[in-house]
Amino acid sequence: MLAIFLKTLPFFGLIGLGWFAGRIRFFPAEATAWLTKFVFYFALSAMLFRFTATLPLEELFDRSFMLAYLTGSALVWLIGIVAARLRRLPMAEAAMEAHTCMTGNTGFLGVPMLVALLGAQAAGPVLMVLAVDLIVFASIVTLLVTGARHGRIAARPLITGVVSNPMIVSMVAGLAWAGLHLPMPAPLLELVTLLGAAATPGALFAIGASLAERSADQMRPALWLSFAKLVLHPLAVAATSLWIFDVDPFAAGVMIAAAALPVAGNVYILASHYGVAPRRVSASILISTALSIVTIPAVIAWVTTL
Repeated sequence: MLAIFLKTLPFFGLIGLGWFAGRIRFFPAEATAWLTKFVFYFALSAMLFRFTATLPLEELFDRSFMLAYLTGSALVWLIGIVAARLRRLPMAEAAMEAHTCMTGNTGFLGVPMLVALLGAQAAGPVLMVLAVDLIVFASIVTLLVTGARHGRIAARPLITGVVSNPMIVSMVAGLAWAGLHLPMPAPLLELVTLLGAAATPGALFAIGASLAERSADQMRPALWLSFAKLVLHPLAVAATSLWIFDVDPFAAGVMIAAAALPVAGNVYILASHYGVAPRRVSASILISTALSIVTIPAVIAWVTTL
């Protein structure tokens, strides 16, 4: 495990460097917002487009993998919403807590880190996890929150959220490119490769800088949500992928490692946008990211034995 920890240390070191720069205000909140926008709309989108456009489609659509991840994540989602309702939280807050329990930082942290640690063949499984999180579970929480607030299910916010998300757009564009078997011109490949190379350092630094703006209040619910994300979620997908759906061991290992990622920053964006438990979600992101320095190497050390 020590060897895995040392391999992950540079990634968390970049996060720590970003946190320090944000904490001393050398990198103010406005700079963090612009760096995040660059990574989100350009660097990470270029990386996702390159992966999806150059991977065989059979590596991106594995029925057993999708069912295993959906089932395991849905189980944790249900645990999250039941736990919230037992605390008598309204449905909108319960849905946001459930979303926090199983939505990892796959885009900004998982794609660059897991591909670097587990190899290029990890790209397909990581992208499948990202697609399910963005398309399925983000849609569910949007519908539940808007339905709870307006008394009806509204499709417009969902459609707007999907078409305005550059990660979804870049993956769909890459899938279309691969599906049409279009050749990748060398200048375009070099462009998206060069731009995508900025995704890893940019995203990790932006994660750290954004954490400098967060506070660890509402500790009890945040600790529960962090436990659900870092422990329950990887255990649930391990059970469904290894014992129920018989997923390929390597792909199952990537799925479990992706499930062990800390709470995603886009959960806070949703919570802040709708005004539903933003402080609780923010604290969960801070705590789960800090704890993941230890938990992620442990999970990766285990899945590499599969």
